[in-house]
Amino acid sequence: MRGLPRRRPTVMTLTVERVPADRTYPLRQHVLRPHETLGQLVLPGDDDPESGHFVAIEAGDVVGTASARREPPPWVRDAALAWRLRGMATAEGQRSRGIGSAVLDAALEHVREHGGGLVWCNARVPAVRFYERAGFVTRGESWVDLVIGPHIAMERTVAP
Repeated sequence: MRGLPRRRPTVMTLTVERVPADRTYPLRQHVLRPHETLGQLVLPGDDDPESGHFVAIEAGDVVGTASARREPPPWVRDAALAWRLRGMATAEGQRSRGIGSAVLDAALEHVREHGGGLVWCNARVPAVRFYERAGFVTRGESWVDLVIGPHIAMERTVAP
């Protein structure tokens, strides 16, 4: 291999932006819910001004998404400062590069800036280690959604 020029890896600049909810739908549909139309991805609270929707953009393409909205978990009756994390997705072929962590960090920072509190999600079982690295813990038993697979509830607290 002597004398051959070394190939340098291409380094792209990743940016994370807060966006309207509908900007997250195409990637969420492709990765999480290919059986649904874009219109079916609209969720209650998407248009709430306090909700935060984030995308990671690399070379002009959306490669990661995450959304946080105020919503109490089923196991807490009075959760005035509770937030639900939804729509976490990273484009296929782009995983294990820190993209998911970047959009999750943006969503958690959004929660922090809005008073903090309990953040919860229904995590797909294969993603549990990702959420654990971000400080989430599992809650209860896993279950299987017949359309999208096994899930488990997870939670963590974000200080204001």
